[in-house]
Amino acid sequence: MTNEFPDDADGEALRELVGAGHNLSEPMEVDFQVAASDEESATKIAEAASKLGYRTAIYFDDEEDFDEGDDLWTTECTKEMVVTHEDLLKTQTELDELAKPLGGYIDGWGTFGNMEILDELEEDDLDDDELEDNESEEE
Repeated sequence: MTNEFPDDADGEALRELVGAGHNLSEPMEVDFQVAASDEESATKIAEAASKLGYRTAIYFDDEEDFDEGDDLWTTECTKEMVVTHEDLLKTQTELDELAKPLGGYIDGWGTFGNMEILDELEEDDLDDDELEDNESEEE
């Protein structure tokens, strides 16, 4: 299945999700980042995206390595979806077209994948913590 994706950044991200054990036929929450030059633009983008059904949040990117003139605000637009390469491209295009007249542009996406996988990983972490606690008590 991992060879079915195009040879681009989105295809590579999908290969990584599959390689990590995520099931792309099950819905997952995907966060799409939309860059904006100022808080007002970010807020307008959030309002417009909310009308299309996205959950939104805005935040200021206060990292130190920005160059002067970089867009320092991000509107995060979250959508639950079955992730396909085609749907990722459609969603990014939709958000980019929505954002451009408002002073923004699509700046990527990310997901934590299927929650079941994350729950299993958290349980494994708890088991590891319990093991470490037991080892500490034995010493």
